[in-house]
Amino acid sequence: MGQYFDELETRSADERAAALARDLPQVIERALGAPGLAAHLGAVEAGSVTSREALATLPVLRKSDLGAAQKGASPFGGLTTKPAHAFAHIFQSPGPIYEPGDVSHDWWRMGRFLHACGVGAGDIVQNCFGYHLTPAGMIFESGARAVGAAVLPAGTGQTELQVRAAVDIGTTAYSGTPDYLKVILDKAEEMGERLRITRAAVGGGALFPSLRAEYADRGIQCLQCYATADLGNIAYESPAMEGMILDEGVIVEIVRPGTGDPVAVGEVGEVVVTSLNPDYPLVRFATGDLSAMMPGVSPCGRTNARIKGWMGRADQTTKIKGMFVRPEQVAAFVAAHPEVAKARVIATREGEMDAMTIQVETEATEADRFASGVVEALKLKGKIELVAPGALPNDGLVIEDRRKYD
Repeated sequence: MGQYFDELETRSADERAAALARDLPQVIERALGAPGLAAHLGAVEAGSVTSREALATLPVLRKSDLGAAQKGASPFGGLTTKPAHAFAHIFQSPGPIYEPGDVSHDWWRMGRFLHACGVGAGDIVQNCFGYHLTPAGMIFESGARAVGAAVLPAGTGQTELQVRAAVDIGTTAYSGTPDYLKVILDKAEEMGERLRITRAAVGGGALFPSLRAEYADRGIQCLQCYATADLGNIAYESPAMEGMILDEGVIVEIVRPGTGDPVAVGEVGEVVVTSLNPDYPLVRFATGDLSAMMPGVSPCGRTNARIKGWMGRADQTTKIKGMFVRPEQVAAFVAAHPEVAKARVIATREGEMDAMTIQVETEATEADRFASGVVEALKLKGKIELVAPGALPNDGLVIEDRRKYD
């Protein structure tokens, strides 16, 4: 097994920029061929979108948009470039939201992550992601096939049978949620069995440092990826374990929640992804997850940009005084006031009543000047607190709920 999955992982900055200028117009052109995406994108010239700056001018597509589109044009809302019957699989996620799937080589781009985990030909992967309706099981099976590994499609549950199968067939790698591997290992100890698993490729949940350390103590290297049902693999860890390296089949932006405006490297914001998948070319799809870009490149030699990993949810919609306050309303307030760099709504309780404070990052010295703008954007009155530029936390929050409900 080579050190890298392919030559794309070690491209120079100039090579990446040239590939972006080549690939982006093709993605937009394909997207315009899908009626739902064409309606969403509006009047855009595909050939003019050759940079990240041009991409950032296009509208953001949200999960709620998928649901609305699919209700009008079942099952995929006109967002795919081929009809439903031309895909190998159709999946259903909560909502319900329907996602396409295919069996062409590494369609979900999970092979790159499994290769980074050291999984390849000669391995048997015990795949403990679900195979029922949702795509996680097939996503990881597709990745295992791409690196030449055999798969035990184990799914979840029936832990004693999982142990028996792992022993009998000689499972060498695990894929599944981070915590379920511990359940299997503990059951194996209880049964007096020793497993041969030395690598774990996990996702779909938090990998706590203590759990990773426990696996390491048991001789198992455990790495995690960041993937979604709509997009497949977005980012993944390498053995360097310094952030998550972006997959080569996506273009990732970090934007201010409630907007489509990219933020600076290191600033926390919402993950927005453009997929290079020709069958499902989602453009500027907002994941609803928070993360931040990291400076530099990984010590492992892979040169793509990195994110810090999952840092919470961007959908911070909160009800205050019976009214919903949404991140896009906070963004509208900031946009209406050039002298405001950032703003943060804080929900608290005063006695038995809701209270709202709006922290405004500005060099201005008079809070009253923003009062009408707050009411216009948020539809509520609140206390306005001016803070110095750079004073608000870099955590991606624009709405913070400090109320206690217990």
